[in-house]
Formats: sequence, C-alpha cells, structure tokens
Amino acid sequence: MVKSFRCSRKRYYLCKNHARIVVEDLKVSGMLKNHKLAQVIADCGFHEFKRQLEYKAKKFGCEIIIADRWFPSTKTCSSCGHIQDMPLKERTYNCGSCGHAMDRDLNAAINLSQCGLRVSPSGVISNPVASE
Repeated sequence: MVKSFRCSRKRYYLCKNHARIVVEDLKVSGMLKNHKLAQVIADCGFHEFKRQLEYKAKKFGCEIIIADRWFPSTKTCSSCGHIQDMPLKERTYNCGSCGHAMDRDLNAAINLSQCGLRVSPSGVISNPVASE
C-alpha cells in the first residue's frame, strides 16, 4: 500500500510539474532473463507505472514521449554524442572521444532529456546518429 502511494505521488508530481516527460520503452521480458536483476525488475511493475503515468499526463495536459527501446541512451556521450559499447557492470560512463566522465544513469537521463527536445510535432524522435 505504501509503495503504491509513493508511486502515485511520483506520477502526480511528474505530470503536474513537467510539460514533457520522456520514458524509455524497455523490453522487460528480456531484462527478466538476467537472474541477478529479475526479482527487482519484476517488483517494479514498469507497465503499470507507464500506464498510469500516461493517464495522469492526459489529465494534466502533459506530453509523454516514448523513446524507442533501441535508442542508445546509455551508450551515447551526453557531451559530444560519441557512441560506444557499455557493459552493464560499468557504472561510470567514460567517453573514449572527449574524455567526459559521468554516472551511467545520469548520462542516460541527460540523453533522454535531449531526445525529448528533438521530437518533431508529429511525435517522431529524430535519430541522434543521423542528425550529426
């Protein structure tokens, strides 16, 4: 019950205070195959969170942008745009091109934020590789 209330408050806050929210379309079934993460991922309820987030967004007039599951948010440098492989166990992004270093999740969040700025009025996300 407490977890549900906290999630509800987070969805309310996000939709009430932001005009645009970018969410990754994650393949949860594939993530569940990782036995080390499976229990945590199963407990999160990504689909339900996204469904209710879309409901709240419609209520408050907030725009939800779904980034394609193949969008390289974790592999792309938020500073220069260089794309490199990034193993899951590595928690710090170190760009091989410009030397930029940052927490992996923060780097991905910045890339998703920038992705939201590149969305055309039709709702299409432009490809970061093609726009360079």
